[in-house]
Amino acid sequence: MKKVFILAALAGLLATGCRKIEIDGSTDNGTGTGGTTTENTILEGRITANRTLSAQYTYKLRGLVYVTNGAILTIEPGTKIVGENGKTGGLIITRGCKIIADGTVDKPIVFTSEAATPQRGDWAGLVLLGQAPNNSSFNGIQGVGAVEGGINNSDGLGLYGTPSSQQQAPFDNSGILRYVRIEYAGYAFLPDNEINGLTFGAVGSGTVIDHVQVSYANDDSFEWFGGTVNCKHLISYRTLDDDFDTDNGFSGKVQFGISLRDSAVADISKSEAFESDNDANGSSLTPQTSAVFSNMTVMGPKATLNNVGNSLFVWGAQIRRNSSMSLFNSIIMGYPNGLYIDATKGTPTDDNIPASLFVQNNIIAGCPNPVIFSRGTNSNTPVHGSWTQSDIIDWYNTPAYGNSILTNCSDVKLTDAFNYNSPDFNPASGSPALTGASFSNSKLSSGFDNVTYIGACASGDSWWKTWTKFGN
Repeated sequence: MKKVFILAALAGLLATGCRKIEIDGSTDNGTGTGGTTTENTILEGRITANRTLSAQYTYKLRGLVYVTNGAILTIEPGTKIVGENGKTGGLIITRGCKIIADGTVDKPIVFTSEAATPQRGDWAGLVLLGQAPNNSSFNGIQGVGAVEGGINNSDGLGLYGTPSSQQQAPFDNSGILRYVRIEYAGYAFLPDNEINGLTFGAVGSGTVIDHVQVSYANDDSFEWFGGTVNCKHLISYRTLDDDFDTDNGFSGKVQFGISLRDSAVADISKSEAFESDNDANGSSLTPQTSAVFSNMTVMGPKATLNNVGNSLFVWGAQIRRNSSMSLFNSIIMGYPNGLYIDATKGTPTDDNIPASLFVQNNIIAGCPNPVIFSRGTNSNTPVHGSWTQSDIIDWYNTPAYGNSILTNCSDVKLTDAFNYNSPDFNPASGSPALTGASFSNSKLSSGFDNVTYIGACASGDSWWKTWTKFGN
């Protein structure tokens, strides 16, 4: 009789999303210290106190879930978190809170869809909100912004940053994301107002972001709105819109990144590997977007010059709207257009050349138009300097900058970079990417590993293996 009662109770708990485990006959608070634990595997509403998610369970995000009140959400290596079907689940780490998702190479932490046949956009995504400097404003308060995607509410839980009138927090710490996969996330709340796979809002440099893969995102894979966070070992796989999007004064450093696109899938807003703005208006507000990327390998839709792919693929890197983003020691392959210096809106982007916008020791390959430039012509666009298309090409080809242009993607001699299901991004024997990197520019003087190769990988590299997932 007792066994029947216990089994019936257990069945009831499972049906409501709870699981009960008997440990030593006393009550356990979920820390694994012994007793009886009732683990609620449904995450919804607000998490207001420290909590640990255990790898023995699969957790469901039901709607937007906010970590608030200074709480720390710890996620054990190997834990799986899914967005519940039809609930547009998302996880938002609000200002002053932390996520400690510290996986391992053999036990990555996975955020994914609950669906048996998952699709991009099955759930909302992961959002980190910090208190670091940015150039946004909200309700007239400079230094504070509302993250995209309809996340902000009447309590201001979707806000990021610190009012510029107060002490800034460039070293703010939002926790750790290490050996983490984020799959099938993102949705459009409104046109041009979307949740990405992984969104950073004014996240500070005390945060650790290392070995993170975003796959099948329904908007951007990674987007930074201001902040100073530094990132390493990022992978964007078959996303819809942009791979690495930087806005509103982001000044962090990113090293070792890979993006592999699905040639048939692009966004109506036009898709690229890098998109960088100072802000939406191209203003001169500070801090200016000055992100520094090094050792990136990005592949577009054109494995060969004869490949067409979706017509909404445009640029490998578009630096626009007064951004001062810099790109070093990287490979752009297989886009219709390689590097685009876009001065069509706001303070002309080319005003940042050559003082703060640098493009050095890069390879552009298999791009019919490797380097392009355009300037606005309407009366509201200020015209500064005398840069022209030929000037930009000459600037890119400056011998001291170490850049090169190769006709075909195959000329880079990466092992099997365009293989969707089993790619190999490492340079093969004879690859021009095996050497040629330089870290002499002052923007690379700290925070970067000084390596000799161009692109994300060395010969025989394995950092992108084991914890990642390619294919369906």
